[in-house]
Amino acid sequence: MITRCVMGYTIDFRRKVISVRKAEGLTIRETAKQFRIGKASLVRWLKRPEPKNSTPRKRKLDKNALAKDVEQYPDAYQKERAERFGVCKKTIWQSLKKLGLTYKKTLFHPKTNESDRLAHQQKRQQYEKKR
Repeated sequence: MITRCVMGYTIDFRRKVISVRKAEGLTIRETAKQFRIGKASLVRWLKRPEPKNSTPRKRKLDKNALAKDVEQYPDAYQKERAERFGVCKKTIWQSLKKLGLTYKKTLFHPKTNESDRLAHQQKRQQYEKKR
């Protein structure tokens, strides 16, 4: 079984492989076998020995802005948040999950008055006693 190394090869090693290939007149296949590297890697190095500079991926959704939106609109649906941020619902769902924010359904709307809640709790307790 062949395992791959996640780290890239150093520029010095790449240049050494290329110079040995030129000096000894080896084919790509022979050089790859000698240094135990992939043929495709060697072909890529011949075109460009230096690795490409990578840049961090730009995210569509700002996590801080989403957290503020949740504070400002705690009862908003994910669909509504998606429309506000210009992304799909799945993006909102994944971001909320990463932030550790979950939507918990409550029995009452947050603006329900306390007396209605207490009355419901008393009825529920009476029902449970009868069971």
